[in-house]
Amino acid sequence: MSEQHSTDHGFSTRAIHAGQEPDAGTGAVITPIFQVSTYKQDGIGGFRGGYEYSRSANPTRTALEECFAALEGGARGFAFSSGLAGQDTVLRALLAPGDHVVVPNDAYGGTYRLFNKVLTAWGVEHSIAPMGDLEAVRAAIRPGSTKILWVETPTNPLLGIADIAALAELAHEAGALLVVDNTFASPYLQQPLSLGADIVTHSTTKYCGGHSDVVGGAVVVGREVSVPGFADAADRVAFHQNSMGAVAGPMDAWLVLRGLKTLALRMEKHSDNAERVVEFLQGHPAVSAVHYPGLESHPGHEVAKRQMKRFGGMISFQVRAGEDVAVKVCGETQLWTLGESLGGVESLIEHPARMTHASVAGTELEVPADLIRLSVGIEDVDDLIADLGQALDRLG
Repeated sequence: MSEQHSTDHGFSTRAIHAGQEPDAGTGAVITPIFQVSTYKQDGIGGFRGGYEYSRSANPTRTALEECFAALEGGARGFAFSSGLAGQDTVLRALLAPGDHVVVPNDAYGGTYRLFNKVLTAWGVEHSIAPMGDLEAVRAAIRPGSTKILWVETPTNPLLGIADIAALAELAHEAGALLVVDNTFASPYLQQPLSLGADIVTHSTTKYCGGHSDVVGGAVVVGREVSVPGFADAADRVAFHQNSMGAVAGPMDAWLVLRGLKTLALRMEKHSDNAERVVEFLQGHPAVSAVHYPGLESHPGHEVAKRQMKRFGGMISFQVRAGEDVAVKVCGETQLWTLGESLGGVESLIEHPARMTHASVAGTELEVPADLIRLSVGIEDVDDLIADLGQALDRLG
């Protein structure tokens, strides 16, 4: 699909067609799974379509990468074996020992572990700031050494909101790049590159795959993104993707492509259901606080309304009775499955302090012990509310 064709059409048209022309040999309307490691060359260096070895490129992965670039409005997309593999590749491609990064004060635990335990040993320093507070972010920037502002919006698990356009301006004034983890919103609900971000990352395990049957990651680099002292940022990421090798396999790439085709439909249903669940939680006496950017009381509501199509399917809430009851509620639901991850068609419930965010215990990113995180699926919402209600009524 040509660039003009892909950008002229709506989101779902791009999700179904971008990078996915019918197979030239058979006419198959779905991109084949090219389960292959190497390719016949027509003479030394005579690559057919540029393919020589599937770590470097694979036609199924290429289709996914082109589709992602079209959905996020970027120059080039890259598919990885996990969201963290994509993030690690971006950071190693664009940073060097001695550089500095500003990270959110409620970042995903796995991402913070990457900064705190892996990159620190490599000589990259970081500071923590609430990304919703522009002055705090400005104060955390180290002129000359801050190379990246790393942003999640909404954040995991407290659903904090950051103003992407304002942070892009702040980053660029400092000679830094703005990288946005867009996993919670998905490309359907939010497109950071159009707001001034330079690079977008995703755990495609979540909403993009959408069916809890694949682990993967994606990176999209915006147009004309350059890195001082280096070549084009997309070229840097491409070089490191091949050199480090944590690429998406063809079956995983195919599963994410399949998920993207229904992303718009699913995100609308996730959002519909989440709004009903939020309404229920607000009225329940066992609940002390509800965190959801769709609430007018949410401190980031106006920003979220400006930069998101809708507010998504993630909710977190706190219970009045404390940690022990929060843990018990997570174990007493029946339709809400106790499990890590998010963004699948099924609803999930978890206790972040003991599960997804256990790695940040004792740090500035430690999450409240009475917090429960919900990934609202696409089941019948009355059933979801009834199940959550019986658990809260019994234990809350």
